[in-house]
Amino acid sequence: MQKTIYDKIWDNHLVYTRGNEFPSLIYIDRHFIHEVTSPQAFDGLKINHRKVRKPNLTFATVDHNVPTTNRSLPLIDEISSMQIKTLQKNCQDFGITLFDIEDEYQGIVHVIGPELGLTLPGSTIVCGDSHTSTHGAFGALAFGIGTSEVEHVLATQCLWMKKSKNFEIILNNNLRNNISISAKDVILSIIKNIGTSGGAGYVIEYKGNFISNISMEKRMTICNMSIEAGARAGLVSPDYITFNYLRDRRFSPKNELFEKMLDEWKTGGSDSNVKYDKSFTLDVDSIVPQVTWGTNPAMTIDVTSNIPYPEEYAKGNEEEKKSAIRALEYMDLRPGLPITDISIDRVFIGSCTNARLEDLIEASIIIKGRKVSPKVAAMVVPGSQQVKMSAEKLGIDKAFIDAGFEWRESGCSMCLGMNPDILSPGERCASTSNRNFEGRQGTGGRTHLVSPVMAAAAAIAGKFVDVREWV
Repeated sequence: MQKTIYDKIWDNHLVYTRGNEFPSLIYIDRHFIHEVTSPQAFDGLKINHRKVRKPNLTFATVDHNVPTTNRSLPLIDEISSMQIKTLQKNCQDFGITLFDIEDEYQGIVHVIGPELGLTLPGSTIVCGDSHTSTHGAFGALAFGIGTSEVEHVLATQCLWMKKSKNFEIILNNNLRNNISISAKDVILSIIKNIGTSGGAGYVIEYKGNFISNISMEKRMTICNMSIEAGARAGLVSPDYITFNYLRDRRFSPKNELFEKMLDEWKTGGSDSNVKYDKSFTLDVDSIVPQVTWGTNPAMTIDVTSNIPYPEEYAKGNEEEKKSAIRALEYMDLRPGLPITDISIDRVFIGSCTNARLEDLIEASIIIKGRKVSPKVAAMVVPGSQQVKMSAEKLGIDKAFIDAGFEWRESGCSMCLGMNPDILSPGERCASTSNRNFEGRQGTGGRTHLVSPVMAAAAAIAGKFVDVREWV
């Protein structure tokens, strides 16, 4: 019987099932935790006198509310300080590996997992964070879970869940040989086309010759935002690009064991001619740089377009029309306005979507020899300390600093309003993060999602520009 990669991973990790109409018990290979969604889970274990079932399979880091400025200074925010100290104690009490605030491997959980070789093909991965789907780029079934589920996995190394359906998204053709169209533009285009609920009830598998020829960093960007399309997870069948990325990573299997697992990984992808429950095809060569204009990622247009009228966006759907009217009011935009007429106040290059070394390299090419607009406050937040150190070895930090950007320590930062890096009410930001909800980057803040190169160009110009003209 022909199977998708999702079906194979599911079947290989099935502990108990009564059929697809009921939740099944599946085994979890890797559990990532951070300071925000784990305290209550550990409290539950302590109250019930339970141990962590397999502490060697759980890895922790601090990322959501750590400061990205000088870390030798005391933490001012009491809640952040308490959460970090609580995670430190819990990891010590239960024997869990923690990449702490001063650790050379600290960083955003969805950046450090792959770069340390903790994310492996064919595995099941969970974390109390919705963007765990990032790890699906490696052919792993990875998804976010709630705090009660975090406790369940800590206690049992298993999880109850219902099986999703299979959704293939075929991305045909290769990008032009430049950096002006990115993986971020591709995933925003997908969400624009299928909507924020287009993947609801499904696990998306990304296929096609575009996917086969891009880097792991780009695959991670696409899988990361599968959640914004409503999917349970995103997946890419592993290939030689995956295997080469994982070889010799800190926690990757070594020597003979790596070669043995390689043989298994090579057969772990979807079988040819397998049937999917849903399918969507996109010609990547038709994509231009994307910018969100509203308050969800489906409210996206080409940089060459104008802000749509609510009726135009809604296409007869009254609820969508109401949503567009509210979004325009919140974003303080008027229909018909060219996106390139929108000035910005802030630029944020970072997050688990776009804070890897490749992202920073591409953005640095745009800003080289240029200066940030005096009207804009721009910052770069590497996704991990390893990314930061690698960028500094290449002199990328100097390129950003010389252009007028702030160069920060690693963390989630301005992706979400859970740390000191937030927007003030009314401030407008070009952001490489994954969500543009109301107040996501700070109460009253207005977020426009873009790629790293688009964000870099906006910082220089003080407004949105078509970065293709700069490359």
